[in-house]
Amino acid sequence: MDEKVREIMTPNPVGVYAEQTIGETARLMRDANIGAVLVVSGEALAGVVTDRDLVIRGIAAGAGPDSPVGPLCTPKLVTVAADADLAEAEVLFRENAVRRLPVVEDSGQVVGVLSLSDLALAGDWESPFATISKAQPNS
Repeated sequence: MDEKVREIMTPNPVGVYAEQTIGETARLMRDANIGAVLVVSGEALAGVVTDRDLVIRGIAAGAGPDSPVGPLCTPKLVTVAADADLAEAEVLFRENAVRRLPVVEDSGQVVGVLSLSDLALAGDWESPFATISKAQPNS
């Protein structure tokens, strides 16, 4: 894998502020047809929240749709450099058991998101995971 993260990442990630509500975040994810958004607190990246986080850490734990989304973020934020090799990203996925990595420039600016699906599609197009990643989502 000689490719760099920036070559396969999804650019222009979708984000919300930590103060935004679970309901607003869920609607944004639905409208953008995505399963995760970056969460910003002040001017800093605070974490990632997934549709599963909204349900398990939020609604199932008693939070309502008007509750802030910030507390639902994945607690340990792991990022990858835009110029990192895909092999380095693969190690980060494995060691941290995450499915998405915010991609940052040297300045700390977030420039994209790298998902396991992105990594699968960059590799063996005929692997089972790549085939699943290419499939149209259920609606």
